Amino acid sequence: MTTQNKSIERRHANARMSQVVATADTVYLAGQVASGDARGASVAEQTREILANIDAYLAEMGTDKSNLLQAQIWITDMANFAEMNEVWDAWVDPEAKPVRACVQAILASPDLKVEIMVTAAR
Repeated sequence: MTTQNKSIERRHANARMSQVVATADTVYLAGQVASGDARGASVAEQTREILANIDAYLAEMGTDKSNLLQAQIWITDMANFAEMNEVWDAWVDPEAKPVRACVQAILASPDLKVEIMVTAAR
């Protein structure tokens, strides 16, 4: 579902939230988590799927990871920080690294190990 209100565009909405909200200059993604077979998979596999989803949403909005402004990452166990970072480092544009924060947190479901939320310029 796509809705527009003045200069705000909302996509992939359900009763509670939108997966993507955009203005003329900025794209905001909701926190992305693994789904389907990737739920319960390793931190690396979940991170790969999440980053692929981020790529797809950004492309849908006419931008890409080279325009990332900010990333917020939640991980359930900091013992897996290096595993997540290995996938992140291979994915992120080395010439356009966003500001980033990563914290340990309990996520919405026990089979989720990583959640990533990003903001990008258009």
